[in-house]
Amino acid sequence: MGRNSRTGKPEKIKYFDYSLLFIIIFLVGFGLVMLYSVSSYEAQSTFGNSAYYLKKQLGSVVLGLIAMFIVSRIEYHFWQRFSLLFYAIALLLCLAVIFVGEDINGSKRWLRVGGVSLQPSELAKIGIIIFVAAVLCKTVKQVSKLKNVIKVFCFAAPIILVIAINNLSTAIIVAGIAFIMVFVVSPKYSHFIGMIVIAAVGVVGVTIMQGSYRAVRITAWLHPEQYPDDAYQTLQGLYAIGSGGLFGKGLGASMQKLGYVPEAQNDMIFTIICEELGLFGAICVILLFILMIWRFMVIANNAADLYGSLLVIGIMAHISLQVLLNISVVTNTIPNTGITLPFISYGGTSVAILLTEMGVALSVSRGIRFDENKQIE
Repeated sequence: MGRNSRTGKPEKIKYFDYSLLFIIIFLVGFGLVMLYSVSSYEAQSTFGNSAYYLKKQLGSVVLGLIAMFIVSRIEYHFWQRFSLLFYAIALLLCLAVIFVGEDINGSKRWLRVGGVSLQPSELAKIGIIIFVAAVLCKTVKQVSKLKNVIKVFCFAAPIILVIAINNLSTAIIVAGIAFIMVFVVSPKYSHFIGMIVIAAVGVVGVTIMQGSYRAVRITAWLHPEQYPDDAYQTLQGLYAIGSGGLFGKGLGASMQKLGYVPEAQNDMIFTIICEELGLFGAICVILLFILMIWRFMVIANNAADLYGSLLVIGIMAHISLQVLLNISVVTNTIPNTGITLPFISYGGTSVAILLTEMGVALSVSRGIRFDENKQIE
C-alpha cells in the first residue's frame, strides 16, 4: 500500500468513473445510428438529404462532448458560487420564449439566436439542479421542517411556472428534479405526501387553464381507438411496437417510419427502436439507462461532500424521469406529451445540455478519494 512520505498515512487514490463515460459514449453512438435509421426517409423527402437530421445532431453532439470534457475538468464547486446567476439566466431565457419565442408545430418553446434555435427549458433543467443543490447545502439543517421544504420550492417555483405556460411536461420534469433532491436531503413521508398533493393541484390547475386542449389529450389517451385523429401518433407508435416482435424487423427495416409515425425521430423514436430491434433491443436500451442510473448512485454515495452528491442526484433524477415519461408516453401509459428520450431522440439543445450535465457528474467523480484497501461501492 502506498503511504505519504511525510505523514506515513495511506495515500488517497484518485478516482474517475470510466464506466459512466463508456455508457455515455455508447448511448450517444447508438442514438446517432438510430436517428439516421429513423429520420433518413423524412429527411430525404423533405430536404433532399437523407443525412440532414444526422448532420445537425452530430454537430450538437460534438459541441456537447467538448463541453463535457471541459466541464469534467472544472472543480464542481465553481457552479455553487454562480448558482443564482445560472438560475436567473435560465429564468430570463424561459421568459423570453413567452414574448419572442419561435412557434414550431404549434408550440412556442424555442428562441432563435442568429440561425440557431435554442430551447431554454433544457437549460432550466441544469439550472435548477445547480441552484437547488446550492440552496439545500445552505439550509440542510432546516429542511427537516415542512415549512422550510416549501420555502425551497418557492425559490424554484418561478421557473417552473414560467415553463408550464408553454411546456407542461418539461415543467413537471423540472419540478420532479427539485422534489427528488429535497426528498433525498429530508426523506420524510409527510413531506413526500404534502409535496405530491401540491404538485397534483398545480398540474390540475394548469390543465384547467389550458381548457379543451388538455381535455382532448386526456380523452384520446383513455380511448385512442375512438379518437383516431387526436390519437393518431400514439396509435401508429403502438402499431410499430407491436409489429417488432421479439427481435424486430432489422435495423433500417421499419415501415412505420415511412411517414406513418409523425416526427418519429423526436418523441416517438423508442417505437421505431421496438419495431426494428424488437423487445430484445428495447430491453437493452432500458438496461443501459439503468446502468447509467446505477453509476450516478455510486458517484453520489461516494462524493466528497453534500453539494457534489446533490448535483449527481439531480442529474440522476433528470435522466430517470425523462426516460420513464418518454417510454410511458409511447406505450400510452400516460397522455401524449412532448418528452424526448435522452441521448437518442433528435434535439440539438437537449443532447448538448445532457452531455454538459454528464461533465458535471464526471467532475464530481473526479473529486472522489479513497484508500487502496477501500473499494468504491
